[in-house]
Parts: sequence; C-alpha cells; structure tokens
Amino acid sequence: MTTTSNSRKAVERLRERPNAQVLIVGGGINGLGTFRDLALQGVDVVLVERNDFVSGASAASSHMIHGGIRYLENGEFRLVKESVTERNGLLRIAPHYVKPLQTTIPIYSTFSGILAAPLRFLTHKQGKPKERGAFLIKTGLTIYDSFSRDGGSVPKHAFHGRKKSLAELPKLNPGLKYTATYFDASVHDPERLALDVLADGLAAGPHARAVNYLEAVGARDGGVLVRDRESGEEFVVTADVVVNASGPWTDLTNEALGQSTRFMGGTKGSHIVLDNPELLEACRGREMFFENNDGRIVLIYPLKGRVMVGTTDIEADLSTPAVCTEEEIDYFIELVSHVFPTIPVTREQIVYTFSGVRPLPHHDDTAPGFVSRDYRIVPGTIAGLGGTTVLSLVGGKWTTFRALSEHLSNEVLKALGAERSVSTLGLPIGGGAGFPTTARAENDWIARYGADVGAERARTLLNRYGTKASFVIDAIAGWDGEDAPLSAAPDYSRAEIDHLVRTEQVVHLSDVFLRRTSLAFTGAITPELVREIAEIAANALGWSPNKRSVEEDSFLADLAESHRVHLRSGDGSEAAALR
Repeated sequence: MTTTSNSRKAVERLRERPNAQVLIVGGGINGLGTFRDLALQGVDVVLVERNDFVSGASAASSHMIHGGIRYLENGEFRLVKESVTERNGLLRIAPHYVKPLQTTIPIYSTFSGILAAPLRFLTHKQGKPKERGAFLIKTGLTIYDSFSRDGGSVPKHAFHGRKKSLAELPKLNPGLKYTATYFDASVHDPERLALDVLADGLAAGPHARAVNYLEAVGARDGGVLVRDRESGEEFVVTADVVVNASGPWTDLTNEALGQSTRFMGGTKGSHIVLDNPELLEACRGREMFFENNDGRIVLIYPLKGRVMVGTTDIEADLSTPAVCTEEEIDYFIELVSHVFPTIPVTREQIVYTFSGVRPLPHHDDTAPGFVSRDYRIVPGTIAGLGGTTVLSLVGGKWTTFRALSEHLSNEVLKALGAERSVSTLGLPIGGGAGFPTTARAENDWIARYGADVGAERARTLLNRYGTKASFVIDAIAGWDGEDAPLSAAPDYSRAEIDHLVRTEQVVHLSDVFLRRTSLAFTGAITPELVREIAEIAANALGWSPNKRSVEEDSFLADLAESHRVHLRSGDGSEAAALR
C-alpha cells in the first residue's frame, strides 16, 4: 500500500541524511518523552515507530495519571514517591489534559485483609483473594498522602461511613460499610498529550526527526535497517547510540537487530466504554476504584460523557493481537453490579473496546498483579551494530514518562560525553504552556483568539488542544473555503480535521479516528462520518479514489477486529455498533 509524499516528507528527510547521534526505536510515550528531552538538549536525534505514534501499549491506558497506591503493598515505595511527584508535576505542566480526579473506594469490611497483606508484601503472590478492609485502606491512604507533600497539589483523603457515603452516592451497593475518597489525576486525551510531547521535540529544530510507519527490521553495515511500511523501501540509519523503547516488543526489536534477550513479560489489559446515562450519573464525576471479588483492582470511570470500565491483567501472547474477549466483557459487566447493583449494564451499551499489553519485565511465576511497574535501563552492544551503544528500556508507565525520559536521556548523554543543558522539570508541555487555569484567564484567552471562530467554538478548541488551539484557529481562518461543522460530528469542523491531517503526520484514516480525535472512543463513528473524514483526508493527502476506498475499508476492518465495533451497512442515515 503506497501513500503520497504529502504525508511521507519525514521519510524523505531521513533518507537524505540517514545518520544521527541517537536513534530511538519506539514511538510510545516513553520513546516520545526521550525524543523530546534529547531534542531540547540539541542532540541530533531520530525516532522511528513501526505503526502510528502512540498506537501500541501507550494507546491502551486506563487514562489515569496516578501515584499507584496499590504499589505500596508491593513495597515499591520509590516508584510511588516518583509517581506522586510526577503526577503533581503533570497537573502543572500539562493542565490542558491532566486534571485532578476524585476517586472513591467502596469498602465492605473493617479489618479484612490485615493478615493477608503482609504475606502479599513478602511473597508477591495473591493467594486466596481476601478483601482489603477499612483499616488496611486507611493505612495505605495515610502513607499515600505522605508522599504528596509538595504544596498540596491534590487534597488529602477522606473516610465516610455508610450513611454519608450513600447520601453522596445513593446508587452504591447498600451493603458497604465505608467509602474512602482521595484524589489522583486523569488524562482524558492521552494520545493528544503524547502528540504534544512529539511536537515539542520536533519544534526544537531540524536536528530532531521522527517518522511513523517506519520499522526497524535488522542490522546492516553497522547501522539499523529500517523499512517504510507504506512503500516497502529499505535503508540503513546509523547512530552513536540506539535506544530500544519499543515497550512490550523490546525483546523482538533486539532479536531483529541480532541479539536474543528475555527482558519482557507483558500482561494484557482490556477496557470497555459504555453509553449508560444512569451509570454515568451514579458516578457523580468520580472514578470508582476497588477490589473485585477475585482480588483484582478494577475501575469504573466517567469519561467524555461515557463510562469506561477496566481493567484485566492477563498473561499476554505477543504472537496474537490484543483484543477484548467475550470473557473479559462478561467480567466487566459483572464487576459493575458489584458496586452499582441496581443499574443494568448490557452488551448493547458498549460503544468501544480496547486492549493492549503492558511493558512489564519478565516475571516467571510472580502473579501479574504483583509484577513491578517500575523501570530499568539495560546497556549493551549488538554485534551487527559495531561499537554502537544500545540502551534497552524495560518497564515504564504513563505517569512517570517525564522522569523516565530524563533518566534515559541522562544515560544517552553520558554515552555521548555530553552535558544536559535544559531541564524538563517544570517545563510546560505543548498546549499546557500559558494554559488558563482560572475562569477569568480563560475568558481573556477566548477574547484574544476567538474573534474568527466565536467564543463558544474557541472554548471548545481550547479545551481540546490547550493553547495550541490558537494554531487551529489560524488554520480555520486561513482555510481555502468556508469552514463548516462535520455533518456527522458537528463538534468538529472540516478545516479542523484538514489541519490535523496536514500537520500531524497522518498516514491512515485510523490515525484520525483513533489518535488525533476521540471520535472512536466515544462511539461517534457512523458510515457517514467515515466517508466525510475520508474525503477531507483524501484532499489533504492526495489520495486517489481507489486509495480512499481502501482506507475506508481498512479502517472499518480494524474497528471491527480490534475494537469490536461493527457498523451496519446501509445509506449511513443510521448506524449502530454490534458487539
């Protein structure tokens, strides 16, 4: 399948100069964070990603930026401290996407789990599921609060008895005894945050280059052989340091480069997204975070007018695509009834499902829930790359991506014999720079930038893109033709979609629906909308009628196979998801 040069100029630039100080393999959040960090130091850095940016493990997150309260039970105090610190930092440097998240734990006993907890701590084995009671949760939250003493980024936890709990959340299971409420943070648009991280790196200058749909397939002539997955063409990229940040596929990347490693042991996590107004209202804007009957920590999370339910933690098989199974859907429906027993949940309410593999370390017989979420960096060399230093990243999570990227970049700088010149600590990300955090500041921003699109539209774009909305507004104002709302998704406009396609390295139709927008996540896709956005993309990228048709068919197949959404055929006037 070929793609016009309009969307592959980044490949052309890399072919013209196929060398750099650093080559990063993997365009998930940790690879992108490291790319940004090194670019800001002035390092000549290239990033390649075999699919779209942030389309692998990073695209299957629980949309949380959290300190990891449950990691306390694993004894991972360093990770919890770092995670809480980074959570608080992201609330400040990425306020357009990272927001405080009120989280409530329903509790059904007082002292349960006190004897089992030390055993879990010492052995990292689940044993027979034993519910964590109020005493244990209170202890954990008190410790958790102690890690967050950096100026009060989020409030401390609160405990309530049954009466007050049911007064605040009347649809909760009346069998509960207490609730505990604390604050973490949400990231409503993780893919867009990752794209902001990428854009920051690219904006540093021509020494920073990043290409999607370009796969590292081997070692040749002392460099990394890469293949353009759109044209099939191959060429060699040389670098002084290679960073393997390919997440759960780290061992497969090393194998392709000529070295056998056994660093990874990922687990699969799935989620479903429900259109259930009663459940949405019952949550009252809070995430419900709790222990299910089998001891697994799960969540019910109101998000974008929908409710996300997750997640599982199952040993993964990288030879097969990660998809949400029938058994997992049954599990999710059952767990909702554990917390909200009077609210019916059915398969017909599912508008989207997604699944991914966590980049966890190899863990032998350690239970998945006890595998460390911390990370490490493994240095080495690969024979086919001559004396090139190879740094393999093992582990990592969304919350700590900035600190991890800083650590990994420091290792790269050490290998290059260079010094850090810029700190990313406290440095705003993308549209978080100058983002208004008060009503007055927001109104001032809208008054300044909203003249061409109107106040209401400017507010929508500000919430969607942060202060980078000003570039979208400029594009709308300068668009060749009159802008108009999409007929099938009027919250977006034609000029807006055109701008995303032209400026964010869109290659396929799925890139728009799954990562540049949240249209798939919210269940907004109809055949009419697919045709409408395909027309805009075709005009922007120069697709032929046949190429456009192939893109539409490929996206619909991906939607069905990977996300269990099947659009009914017909004239497009009505569409439904069949699961």
